[in-house]
Amino acid sequence: MVKENTTGLEKLFGSKTRTKLLELFFANSTQSYYVREITRLIEEQINSVRRELLNLDSIGIIKSDTFDNKIYYSANMKHPYSKPLVDLFTVKVDGTKDRDVHRAGWDEYMRPVKHYLKALVVTNRMPGEDGIDLLIVGDDKTKKLTHWAEVVEKKQGKPINYVIMSEDDYSYRKSVKDRFIVDLMKMDITEVYDPEKILVKVK
Repeated sequence: MVKENTTGLEKLFGSKTRTKLLELFFANSTQSYYVREITRLIEEQINSVRRELLNLDSIGIIKSDTFDNKIYYSANMKHPYSKPLVDLFTVKVDGTKDRDVHRAGWDEYMRPVKHYLKALVVTNRMPGEDGIDLLIVGDDKTKKLTHWAEVVEKKQGKPINYVIMSEDDYSYRKSVKDRFIVDLMKMDITEVYDPEKILVKVK
């Protein structure tokens, strides 16, 4: 849930709903959201949300993409004002970066494959930086996870570097201190799904 704005930014942007939308998108600039999800997260009326989304989309500050009969909205990081908006909505009063970004998007993404997915690591890989965006651990014999990764890529609206491996493969690589695993764990990790603590186990 986007917190109530107490800094007067709604006066700057002219609308409380618009301010909440900008905060949602630019404090979580790698995430995409559909309309009913947005209304739940920012706790505003759907008509107001739809109106502001159309306004922001029309000026290019956000972008939209249709997938699986749903329209997903996200921050347009190619817009000239994208970086200042990220800074505005992620820097706290004391000047430090707010790392507690909203993770409801990943909960939504994972729902269709939780039966196959054992663990997930999401990194904050910068453009041009070595490494991967997603480590997916689970059963991909039927290519369910491969298809899911492609769906996530479409929802994110950008190319995603991902690696899928079985639980046994991950455990072996971790046990021998495989360079790939070591380097991955040194990256800026923003999300971890690991209900069975697979990522810390060594068989």
